[in-house]
Amino acid sequence: MDGVGQGPKIVFEIFGWHCTETVVMGWLVIVIAVILCKVLTSNLKKVPETKRQVVAEMLVNFVNKTVKENMGESMMHYAPYICALLVYALMGSLISLFGLRSVTADLNTTLSMAIITFILITYNKIKYHGLGGYLKGFAQPVAFIFPLNIISEVATPASMAFRLFGNIAGGMVITGLLYGCLGYLSQVVGLSFAAGSWQFDVFQVGIPAVLSIYFDLFSGTIQAYIFAMLTMVNVGAAKD
Repeated sequence: MDGVGQGPKIVFEIFGWHCTETVVMGWLVIVIAVILCKVLTSNLKKVPETKRQVVAEMLVNFVNKTVKENMGESMMHYAPYICALLVYALMGSLISLFGLRSVTADLNTTLSMAIITFILITYNKIKYHGLGGYLKGFAQPVAFIFPLNIISEVATPASMAFRLFGNIAGGMVITGLLYGCLGYLSQVVGLSFAAGSWQFDVFQVGIPAVLSIYFDLFSGTIQAYIFAMLTMVNVGAAKD
């Protein structure tokens, strides 16, 4: 159960700066995303002739349609950002399927993403209502709930960050705990075999993999989509 409940490990250090697993995995996600974009968008034709172009157009159309429905025609310029956010959150969660630490299992990652969403919300509120209208909104519908509106404003990015982080990190911890318990149970009943530093525990085969499909694949995909949706809904609502 090594690593369960612990933060990301420090991979290396440069000039006093600690580079953690989250940073390295984040770089890996970016590299993979760039490669996929290059592969899917190379040699595009006006009329699709390859399956990869069909896939690329389906993904673009899906993002454009979702942004249009949730943010409106006037905010279609946010489509590239929403696409990048969705891809990063999704791939950052799904890399755990390959035995790597999820980028979104680090609160620093999800909080950074949520802060960007908060900045966009604030920017659009000021853009569409002016600074005076933005400040006046904290006193609506009555002035004495001003403190509550301030808390509500800050709670939006905080809840988004903890929602994504909690689901991904929680799944990782539960899977790790179960994996360790099954290993201990294998040793108790005599179904644990070791040869030097190598060890094989019978009960660790199968069950953790099934849970991993749920926590890593299903839950990771759903939570990445929810985060992107909340970003669109909150930023889109800023203009109303």
